[in-house]
Amino acid sequence: MDAFCPKCHQLLLWQQGDFYRCETCGKRYLQIAPCPECQNPLQKMQACGAVDYFCQHGHGLISKKRLDFHYVEQG
Repeated sequence: MDAFCPKCHQLLLWQQGDFYRCETCGKRYLQIAPCPECQNPLQKMQACGAVDYFCQHGHGLISKKRLDFHYVEQG
């Protein structure tokens, strides 16, 4: 899945963790996944190569197919 810069709409490059960088405008972004039900940030759970997302506000495990990732500028 490609990620695009919210400012200049160019392709973001993945960095360590959940961070992405835009080579065009030089901005760094954190990828977050809000719960589709309550819009609170989901907890990312990783084990043995699998990645799952969990809502701590009562909605349980959330399928990756239902996620709409957002990118928050980090400087």
